Amino acid sequence: MKQKLTKTNRNNNPLLNIITPVFNEGANFPRLYETVKKNIKIPHKLIVVYDFDEDDTVPVAKKYRRKDRSVVLHKNIKGRGVLNALLSGFEFVKEGPVLVIMGDLSDDLKIVDRMYREYINGATIVCPSRYVKGGKELGGPLFKRTLSKVAGTSLYYLRGVPTHDITNNFRLYDKDYINTLDIESTGGFEVAMEITIKAFRDGKKIVELPTTWVDRTAGEAKFKLWKWLPSYLRWYFFAFGPVKKTKQ
Repeated sequence: MKQKLTKTNRNNNPLLNIITPVFNEGANFPRLYETVKKNIKIPHKLIVVYDFDEDDTVPVAKKYRRKDRSVVLHKNIKGRGVLNALLSGFEFVKEGPVLVIMGDLSDDLKIVDRMYREYINGATIVCPSRYVKGGKELGGPLFKRTLSKVAGTSLYYLRGVPTHDITNNFRLYDKDYINTLDIESTGGFEVAMEITIKAFRDGKKIVELPTTWVDRTAGEAKFKLWKWLPSYLRWYFFAFGPVKKTKQ
């Protein structure tokens, strides 16, 4: 998905592009919208990426769109699934900071304005972390939590990747950097791991902030551990390749 490189002027406080992939999140969307508006004070767009017209999120999001033009509905043009939804969202955004949040209300949006400030100060990626001091993870399957923590903390201590939470998809990216990448992920949520590790090996500035993650409150989780595990392992070992020496 390599694209023409653009250059965003961060001194002009660019609009924050918030991508949220959805799959029948109609029950969650009102609370998601309210949480976004309550916690994110900087100018933003909420880009709701859906796979099919019958998704029950669509009519709910359209109601909010009628009263708030910062809500944008974008149909996934790359094929069904969370990976394609994220890639379609990345392609839809032309420039500036790109924040990925989940529609299940698991992410702590109170730190988004701080994440944005880190982007303005030069961060290529801002990584909220459940496993750094001040971070928490509440709920979710124990085995999945354990694997995630082991992967993140081992890469931090053994390789120097500057986040303890490499698998978290709640993340802010510089779109200019994403434009330089050929994204190779084929599974699902491992795309965040791929982008972050490539940025690490490219010598880009990565900032970590503590966050609290709470297991979803409604609907059904879409994470497929055993199906995606080989893809995660691929990017885990990729982290041990050479790192470019570049000036920040």
